[in-house]
Amino acid sequence: MKEQPSFSLSGHIVDVVKRKIIKGTLFIRDGRISEIVEDPSVNGPWIMPGLIDAHVHIESSMLIPSEFARLAVVHGTVGSISDPHEIANVLGLGGIEFMIRNGKKSPFRFYFGAPSCVPATSFESSGAMISADDIDSLLQKQDIRYLAEMMNFPGVIQGDKEVTKKIELAKKYGRVIDGHAPGLMGPELKKYAIAGITTDHECFTKVEALEKIALGMKILIREGSAAKNFDALISLMATHPESLMLCSDDKHPDDLIKGHINHLVKKALKQGYDFFDVLCSATLNPIAHYGLSNGLLQPGDPADLMVVDNPGDFSVLQTFIEGELAAENGKSYLQAVKEETPNRFFCRPVSPGQLQIPAKDDKIKVIQALDGQLITKTKILTAKTESGMLVSDPKRDILKLVALNRYSPDSTPSVAFISGFGLKKGAIASTVAHDSHNILAVGTNDRDLSRAINLLVENRGGIALANGDKESILPLPVAGIMTHEDGHQTAMLYQKLDAEAKALGSSLSAPFMTLSFMALLVIPELKLSDKGLFDGKTFKITSLFAR
Repeated sequence: MKEQPSFSLSGHIVDVVKRKIIKGTLFIRDGRISEIVEDPSVNGPWIMPGLIDAHVHIESSMLIPSEFARLAVVHGTVGSISDPHEIANVLGLGGIEFMIRNGKKSPFRFYFGAPSCVPATSFESSGAMISADDIDSLLQKQDIRYLAEMMNFPGVIQGDKEVTKKIELAKKYGRVIDGHAPGLMGPELKKYAIAGITTDHECFTKVEALEKIALGMKILIREGSAAKNFDALISLMATHPESLMLCSDDKHPDDLIKGHINHLVKKALKQGYDFFDVLCSATLNPIAHYGLSNGLLQPGDPADLMVVDNPGDFSVLQTFIEGELAAENGKSYLQAVKEETPNRFFCRPVSPGQLQIPAKDDKIKVIQALDGQLITKTKILTAKTESGMLVSDPKRDILKLVALNRYSPDSTPSVAFISGFGLKKGAIASTVAHDSHNILAVGTNDRDLSRAINLLVENRGGIALANGDKESILPLPVAGIMTHEDGHQTAMLYQKLDAEAKALGSSLSAPFMTLSFMALLVIPELKLSDKGLFDGKTFKITSLFAR
């Protein structure tokens, strides 16, 4: 940070530590709060600590960290607990270093974790592996602040040696351990919590969240572009506010332009929850839990703050990071930076014939995608057949889903079926495909499917759409999951592709985001990896055929 001149801000000063509101003036010198002077006669805007996203994968914004920051600061966000496991699955330790280096080029406070599960499972092909020895090396770095989400909850429960070693290393270096255990309850949850897991952002019912809170875990209420658990969990704010934080987890660029954690704060306040409880969940609670260096408007603190018109409208007027004006009235003052584009991409184009499935039986297991959820359901349906092959059936919303290992020149497509996307024509494809980021595509016919996939091969990553002669792509040259281009331009391109996908018939609120989670094996119930159809309940590869 460059040295800042002394200045002051007057208005309603919100002290979340002492839970009081002071009318007066905040004096800032050299990027820190030097003095707070009370003056009951002062009127003006509300000065509050800057907001923290308690769990986010920056990569899911499709933007490099410095560009993510340019969009986030407009909404009062000054820091994020950032798990770089998306890029780690592609580029390994080099990908993590890339995120740290780029993040340092911005005043935004990125707190990166050591990805604990790369790859997330052994049932998929990733571009890299992060071993326990790698975790040891990472946790010794000042830039790595915690052990990121432990998605391998079966490994924790069963005492897997490698998993246990990673957890013990986090304890050795005094780092908190993030969790990831959707639907886990009962004796298995108790084992998970006792192992040292401190948080969970995957709760989708209040009952589940309460059981985790009772075991000492913090609950991160998530509202991202695909997974939205705010409505199911926000009533916990009335009973367990000290155990809550707010997060986005995964936020696409078009949504990030509209808002960030400020939307969750505003939504909670409008529902009548206590002002300080809500604000603490987005400031004090994450700062205390993770031991962050962000300021909380106390004398001597870094001047990390936002200026809001009033608690009712909650319109962010200004954002400051360490005394530097980062955004004002919707305009970001953070500068764009030039960046390299590391990548790992080796697969070859596919032909329509490679996507065919012989009809050994017509009773098949079909993934049921759910709008706004990462979880899926399993359906047993009768497939449509043509010339002895299983084919997509758009009329019944039973479409082919394809996964292709991008890291091997000899990879062959893995094919299954999915419902819930609603496409009536064409196909969409993406290399944003959690967590290994192989190619994932869904479509109504093999020709468009292969073309959408090959657009990604030709561009070494991105999100794409094909419908006859119509083709569209948003290239993502950084690890096949991010772009170094301007965030607003990226958002506009993404909005265009999103609209085109919906014009093909999809009724999903975010078709590409939902697609990106159809290979996330650690979220039940049925998913597809490049190695085959995966049953999240038995944690095994399963047959496409139901009998």
